[in-house]
Amino acid sequence: MNITGSIEINRPIEEVFDYTNHSVEQWSLTVVEDRPTNSIEGKGATFFCATQERGCRMEFDGVVTQWDPPNRSVVEMIGKNFDLRIEYRFQEIRGRTRVTQSSAANMKGFMKIVMYFIGWLMARQSARAVDQELQSLKQKMENG
Repeated sequence: MNITGSIEINRPIEEVFDYTNHSVEQWSLTVVEDRPTNSIEGKGATFFCATQERGCRMEFDGVVTQWDPPNRSVVEMIGKNFDLRIEYRFQEIRGRTRVTQSSAANMKGFMKIVMYFIGWLMARQSARAVDQELQSLKQKMENG
């Protein structure tokens, strides 16, 4: 399942890149824990991430696979039910920043069966969730 969303934020690209990548717990509506697991900054950095949505907690071990400040970052996260690849692209537009998030989920085990039957519904919900996450990022960045 692949989902892409985009939003413009009235802040400089360097600030948006830094906040998006280093303050996930502060702006995300679902991330409840995000902590580094090594001392590397950028590509090769590893982290633990936990999300909470509708009473369901999911945990992931992640690694930064691409790091090109302030233009792009990519993380890959390994979870029990699915793996995620999340890419953020940043584009400066007259002092504003366009952020585009592309997510790809690779289902595992039983989740592959679930995807077969209700994948269309999960994709629609995931697209809505990405839009809400980006709106939260915009609000936090523009309103302090």
